[in-house]
Amino acid sequence: MDEQRQVNLTIVPDSRPDDQGERLYANFCAIAHTPFDFTLTFCEVMPLSDQALRDAQSDHIVRAPVRARVVLPVQSIPALIGALQEHLRVYAEAQPQAPQPHAPDPVH
Repeated sequence: MDEQRQVNLTIVPDSRPDDQGERLYANFCAIAHTPFDFTLTFCEVMPLSDQALRDAQSDHIVRAPVRARVVLPVQSIPALIGALQEHLRVYAEAQPQAPQPHAPDPVH
């Protein structure tokens, strides 16, 4: 008879001093989903030039370069949300003089 055993593991990033991996900056995240996964598309939105601002006023669209696209299985989303909430709580407690982070209204 096959006996199943549960093994608890902790997964950690394998960072070596000589290999820090690529670090990307993004200040906007677009989110899409299918029945199977969520896609997080991270972009960098820069201040608009006068011409880009005029263009945006007419068509209400600002194009931002994609810095990374991450696809996550639906099952991992609740853990990601929980981890982000916990880190945001710890950040807010450690930075009492800083403006408190808040959730802006969704843009889409």
